[in-house]
Amino acid sequence: MEKIAHEWVGQPLTRNEDSFLLRGEGKYLDDINVEGQLHMRVVRSPFARAVIKSIDTSRAAQMSGVAAVYSAKDFAPMFTVVPPAAAPGVKVSNVAMSIIADRNVNYVGEPVAVVLAASRELAEDAADGVDIDYEQLPCVTDPRSSLFGGVAIHEGISNNVLISWEKKSDDFDEALSRATSIVEGTFELPRLVASPMEPRGCLVSYDTSTDAIMLWASSQDPHRPRAQLAQVFDLPADHVRVVIPEVGGAFGSKGGAPQEYILACASSKKLGHPVKWVEDRSENFLSSYQGRGISARVRLGLDDGGLFLALEAELLADLGAYLFQSTPIAPYTAATMMTGAYRIPSVKISLTGVATNKVPTGPYRGAGRPEACFFVERIVDMAANKVGLDHLEIRLRNLIPPDSFPYVTPLGLTYDSGNYEPVLKRASELLGVAKGANGCENSDGWLSATGIAMSVEPAGAGLWESGSIEVLGTGTVIAKSGSSSHGQGHKTAFAQIVADELGVDIESVSIMQGDSDFSDGVGTFGSRSILLGGEALVVASREVRDLALDWASSFFEVAKEDLVWDTGRVHVQGSPQSQLTLFEIARQMESSEKHLTLAAKTRSNIPGPVFPFGAYGAEVEIDLATGFVRLRRIIAVDDTGTIINPLLAEGQVTGATLQGIASALWEEMIYDEDGLPLTGSFLDYLIPSSAESDFRSTNEFRCTPTPFTSLGAKGIAESGTVGALAAVANAVNAALARLGFTGHLDPPYSPEKMWNTLVNLGKVQAGSNLRK
Repeated sequence: MEKIAHEWVGQPLTRNEDSFLLRGEGKYLDDINVEGQLHMRVVRSPFARAVIKSIDTSRAAQMSGVAAVYSAKDFAPMFTVVPPAAAPGVKVSNVAMSIIADRNVNYVGEPVAVVLAASRELAEDAADGVDIDYEQLPCVTDPRSSLFGGVAIHEGISNNVLISWEKKSDDFDEALSRATSIVEGTFELPRLVASPMEPRGCLVSYDTSTDAIMLWASSQDPHRPRAQLAQVFDLPADHVRVVIPEVGGAFGSKGGAPQEYILACASSKKLGHPVKWVEDRSENFLSSYQGRGISARVRLGLDDGGLFLALEAELLADLGAYLFQSTPIAPYTAATMMTGAYRIPSVKISLTGVATNKVPTGPYRGAGRPEACFFVERIVDMAANKVGLDHLEIRLRNLIPPDSFPYVTPLGLTYDSGNYEPVLKRASELLGVAKGANGCENSDGWLSATGIAMSVEPAGAGLWESGSIEVLGTGTVIAKSGSSSHGQGHKTAFAQIVADELGVDIESVSIMQGDSDFSDGVGTFGSRSILLGGEALVVASREVRDLALDWASSFFEVAKEDLVWDTGRVHVQGSPQSQLTLFEIARQMESSEKHLTLAAKTRSNIPGPVFPFGAYGAEVEIDLATGFVRLRRIIAVDDTGTIINPLLAEGQVTGATLQGIASALWEEMIYDEDGLPLTGSFLDYLIPSSAESDFRSTNEFRCTPTPFTSLGAKGIAESGTVGALAAVANAVNAALARLGFTGHLDPPYSPEKMWNTLVNLGKVQAGSNLRK
């Protein structure tokens, strides 16, 4: 018999990892130094496409403090490349990420040489002394021009297509022919820069005597860098140890082993010294992979009652010059989520990813989910306008009903659980939008409007995670997880889970993470940590409870079935006065003849991804004199299954929502026709400060547990980036429609873009109405 008091799960505890960070006691990558280390500076291409005619390193090599200067020829054949990931049915060209350019460069920022010196400053000075002669070649930065133009970036690849995928329902043509209304739209999202507070960096020591790598890295987890370094250097995985210190954010941009990690490892191997590399902000803009950069032409067919019959979409992704291992993931995810939260019985979806002379793309917070939500929710609003339904009603008519779960979409995904109507109605209620009204009004030279959007997203990539529990007789529980934090608050949430499962005080639980020696694992990305990392600790905790009952059975000399587990204590049924605590059992096992430990190590497993969902609302107002868009309110109603810590969940939603808003109103990575970044710093690439974040925000949660785990938790870290972008876009376009705008306007909704739109509509009013 088991009695478990859920004392901690569900409590809004403040993060126990914050106090030492606020005192300045956290140790980040750049705080770590080892004896004899050298500093690496990467020399990068200033051209988007060029032939390297010669590299002269002699002047740089003779400069003070310089240990070595290497180019591609110095590293051959020390490492191989990491092939891109394959998704089901996706055709992927063999254009793996270039580690260091040999004969050609294909984007501004591509590594061409590295300088190793006694200090970072000396390495930076010497990098300017590397003389490289380039022959500049024509480049292509627009994905449509790449697909149909005359510049072939890679030999033998037709039309620069790097990935392709398609899915068509057998009855698509017949379904579309039954539509009485067909609405069509073309949508585009620009590239974004993840720009975490702490840029990327690593410190590596290669021990040639044992062929072993020790890597400290500002990374999302130790497992993917470990696997990739073992692969490129042809080493057994246990010859690579990766330790993750405190990490100042990532947003998807610190997943695997970038070129710089590999170059640092190779340099350490050649020189016999540890090598440290920490990028500056300019390098982060130039060379860290970017997100989004995708367009879609979408057609939606409806019947007389406004029900969706068929959807067709052609997605075109700007992938950049090469394929990182993770580059295909985001566009593929977008393509497979093109039915959103709606019952659309028939589809025809195609995805084409093309090469351009830009830094490659990769997963950025949301990774395909915001893109699909934006495309779907915009076409739904446009459909409502065409058939004369309000924006809430058309959604309510087409949501997947709750009795349809598990629901198999025509794109092959199985949604595990859902109840969409309550979250949509609640978000609309909070926004003040009732059926029959689309929420637009004019006031004092400002035009205000509201927009709503449904979001649904897959979570749980990899489908497993590791976890272990060890109970010490001293009164401590050590929990190790394959999922590690880079700002999410894992130590607090995981401790809440373990404390409840073992019936101990939360202060006795110590969470250890971020070291590949602790365990194997998959890592931290895609809203999977609580879902899989938390569940692994549940499973391990229950195995520990079972071991404790085995020991107690022998101690009390009764059958195991006659024992009661009662919140961290074990006693015989009917005799609660005689009991053993969990820690007493651990002490007895430790002092036994065999010196046993009360411990378990296991994995969580789920049969497929889970699908958290939500509804978002936005109210915006547009200054008709300047085009300035001001966000007044954002509403988020999320259903993410069981909430472990409401305070942490709200923090995740708030942060993700702000990133979704930023992508709608400000963020855009712009290149000129020669492939030069025009928004290569925070002077030009705009992110919101506190001054731009003064909108009212309302977050609420609902709970539809996933049946795949005992916790029932899904994922929450990316929902705001998914729903907020589409809600703001719908609000802005709803406002413009009031002025007679009949098309669609893509984000970001900058004052310049909005003002030009107002000018074209003849709706600019004299004088500024800017106000607080």
